[in-house]
Amino acid sequence: MTNPLVQKILITLGFLLVYRMLAYVPTPGVDTEVIKGFFDSNAGNALGLANMFSGNAIERLSVISLGIMPYITASIVMELLAATFPALGAMKKERDGMQNYMQIIRYFTIFITVVQAIGVSMGLQSMESPTGAKAVLIDPLMFTLITTFSMLAGTMLLMWIGEQITQKGIGNGISLLIFAGIVSGIPSAISNTIKAVNADEMSFFVVLAILAIIFITVFAIIYVELGERRIPISYSRKTMMQNQTKRVMNYIPVKVNLSGVIPPIFASAVLMFPLTMLQSSNNAWVTAVADFLHPGGVAFNVLTFVLVIFFAFFYASIAFNAKDISDNLKRQGGFIPGVRPGLHTKDFINEIASRLTATGALYLALVSTIPFVFINGLGASFYFGGTAVLIVVQVALDTMRKIEAQRTMNQYNVLGYTGL
Repeated sequence: MTNPLVQKILITLGFLLVYRMLAYVPTPGVDTEVIKGFFDSNAGNALGLANMFSGNAIERLSVISLGIMPYITASIVMELLAATFPALGAMKKERDGMQNYMQIIRYFTIFITVVQAIGVSMGLQSMESPTGAKAVLIDPLMFTLITTFSMLAGTMLLMWIGEQITQKGIGNGISLLIFAGIVSGIPSAISNTIKAVNADEMSFFVVLAILAIIFITVFAIIYVELGERRIPISYSRKTMMQNQTKRVMNYIPVKVNLSGVIPPIFASAVLMFPLTMLQSSNNAWVTAVADFLHPGGVAFNVLTFVLVIFFAFFYASIAFNAKDISDNLKRQGGFIPGVRPGLHTKDFINEIASRLTATGALYLALVSTIPFVFINGLGASFYFGGTAVLIVVQVALDTMRKIEAQRTMNQYNVLGYTGL
């Protein structure tokens, strides 16, 4: 019999391979050399940052150039609406309602993708290389139609791949797509750094400083991500096999970072949407705004800091429900020593979760901005910055946890089967 864990891992790797192959399928009607030259000259601004999240698909003007960001943006809007309107929130909690909820997100993703694709196609029509070669090789109207349909098909395919990985593979599909996109560009970033050192454009001590920042960031991420507060639980009606009068102690693990990798991804999606649209305009006022929000600048980092904290609190309030935990404890005959069941238990758990969320939100905001400021100041690539490292390490840790959980479940299944 084939190991279910191996099947899930192979399914995940297969879908990620398809994703990386799609990054090399260009949109018809463009001169890819002109596009690549343009992105090489804009590697340090918002377009370079968006290119990193797309796995370098934008610089090739691939059919998946918009990546999974339209789907993430639609999800953010729906989560905000669900928190604002009780009817929409109730729909999300029901099984049939959840299907309708996801369908609305898909329709909204289509709308955002079409708007972005049209904006990209119109911006490309005025793009020229230094030699005067145009980026668009066909009729402008036909190019807009082809680009819109191509990018819409690419984004919807990525959305489907992400859902399939979540359902049939290992880990969160959307997070793994972003993870794969960032990781795919790391070898190129390392190679460019080595070339810069060989060309005396970057000193060896700067490289050591970059490595030190990366190692400190990775250590901080692992340290906090593995941290949790254990709330002790006593089950008065549970008994041990050899001593029925003895209470069995257990605990509720509450992670320091309850929201996981979602806040930095959401913050990046919110910032990338307007910045990429602003970058494609030649208007003086629009260009001034784009320069003001330049990645690595004060305004960009302040906005990132604020958005990460906001989404950390927002997502933690959705993912962690103290009332459900309190009700489950009461039904199972469990209680927190020194705390009365019911409302008091809910308030006690909420208080602990709120303190941990504040700590976790501050940690996420600092890791998303401080290393990025130092890395940018040293002239290094976005791939070595805080947000990229944070997403890569967090997704890797989360995937490893799920693999370990699947291995444990398989062992229990085997033991249960042989015991019959």
